[in-house]
Amino acid sequence: MPEATGNSELRFLLRQLSGHRAALFGGIALMATASAVTLAMPWFAGRVVQALVQGQVPSGLLLAWLAVLAVQALIAFGNSVVMGTTSATIVAELGSRVYDHLQALPLGWHQDRKRGEILALATNDVWWISGFLTGTLAPLLPLLLTCSGALILLMRIQPWIGLLVAVAVPLLVLGLKIATRQLRPLANANLREQGIKFGIIEQNLASLPLIKAFTHEAQESRRFAAQSRTVRDLEVRELRISSGLEPVVRLLGSAAVLALLWIGSHWIAAGAITTADLVSMLLYGLLLTQPVSQLAGVYGQSQAARGAALRLMTLLNENPEFDAGNESLETVKGEIHFESVAFGYPGRSELFLSLDLAIRAGETVAITGINGAGKSTLAHLLTRFVEPDRGQITLDGVELRRLSLRFLRSQVGLVSQHVLLFNASVAHNIGYGQFGASREQIENAARAAHAHEFIARLPQGYDTMVGDEGVRLSGGQKQRIALARALLKDPPILILDEATAMFDPEGERGFIAECHDLLHSRTVLLITHRPASLALADRVLKLEGGKLTPAD
Repeated sequence: MPEATGNSELRFLLRQLSGHRAALFGGIALMATASAVTLAMPWFAGRVVQALVQGQVPSGLLLAWLAVLAVQALIAFGNSVVMGTTSATIVAELGSRVYDHLQALPLGWHQDRKRGEILALATNDVWWISGFLTGTLAPLLPLLLTCSGALILLMRIQPWIGLLVAVAVPLLVLGLKIATRQLRPLANANLREQGIKFGIIEQNLASLPLIKAFTHEAQESRRFAAQSRTVRDLEVRELRISSGLEPVVRLLGSAAVLALLWIGSHWIAAGAITTADLVSMLLYGLLLTQPVSQLAGVYGQSQAARGAALRLMTLLNENPEFDAGNESLETVKGEIHFESVAFGYPGRSELFLSLDLAIRAGETVAITGINGAGKSTLAHLLTRFVEPDRGQITLDGVELRRLSLRFLRSQVGLVSQHVLLFNASVAHNIGYGQFGASREQIENAARAAHAHEFIARLPQGYDTMVGDEGVRLSGGQKQRIALARALLKDPPILILDEATAMFDPEGERGFIAECHDLLHSRTVLLITHRPASLALADRVLKLEGGKLTPAD
């Protein structure tokens, strides 16, 4: 089973290269050419030294060497541009795929996870995979070419030295692979703890007013510092293992070169090789140390990349929202029926065992009840944020599952209890209800929501930035903007979930006075505790014990 999993991770990694074959082949060709040029350097060095020993000035040889160095620099520039561009493109494409899938997942999936961990998946893991593919996997072939070329040229100079190196290199790589087998679990743990660290940052910044109000800055600082130390300790353990690879290889390679120098001095004295051959042989030996150390590091990097691939595969294998429906209605009247609906959140007792509710087209029905009775859940069932366990919900006689999610939600305007605003202008937040809406339409929706007056008093009016989650606005102001956004959408069905909870009494009275005309042609589900808002309803129902009954 682990082998099959490993193969699937490798296939996932390789699939990210589809569509980039031309660029990758071009980059690999450039790197292979650079390897060939690099292999020529020891030959030039040997010939130049030989000429200097003989008292000659090898001007032509030096100029040729300079030309080769210029070609090498040009190739390095071209390869850097090609591989860097490819890496950035992979990050953009894979990141977009992950983002699109995150959007398609049910809200319940997101509610069960920390946002920081999700952010780590969409950023760190995507970057890890891109870096591995373009910075480790793609250069693998040129590295092997460099090693093979250096070995072959060593054998041409002194066959038994080349054979000795050919045996020693695989043994060295195997030893380093064994020494670095702890890297994968360390890398996985590091990325997991990084996600927790991101989660603390995201949560605490969003909750900063609460932290300051309860003077918990010191406690939160200690919590973040403790998590940062956990991440640091993992990174240091990784670093100690990975940082030891290259020095060990270089030390062993340098020792081998010194041994070769000692042996070579005897060969020169005996006339077995020339000075040029000895210099070239020494440089080929040194040339081997860098690719061998890089090849040894490939194992550790591949383990980290496989861990990132496994996490992204797990994410991408999560089922998106159920959307088998492909129907739409030519005209939506707004008649809604809940028929024997049962629903319960995972791990909790059922909220509804057999709930029935009939709402006529154009009717405003108010739902009251204690907190936790399931009032907002009715709204989530109607918009299919959650699905009933049993029973069915229909719109104009058509079961909601038969309608496409996009069509269904386009017919519903939602003003939720927790107002969500973008860090953008007031006009942008209202205009989100209908893309392409004119300023006049936005202002008309704001007037209908009793919001135009306070917006006009803001420093830049409709162009005022509201801050993260509307932090620069009061609770009532945020609710009015959310209401204006829903009214701009002009849906046949409107859900007002505690939409006036943050209104002052005067604002609520003004809203109610204006809303009679706005709501009479729509089907409205009004969830509220506010007695004044109940005046908008044609019927008032109480939700208690999973049942709806007429309110007293």
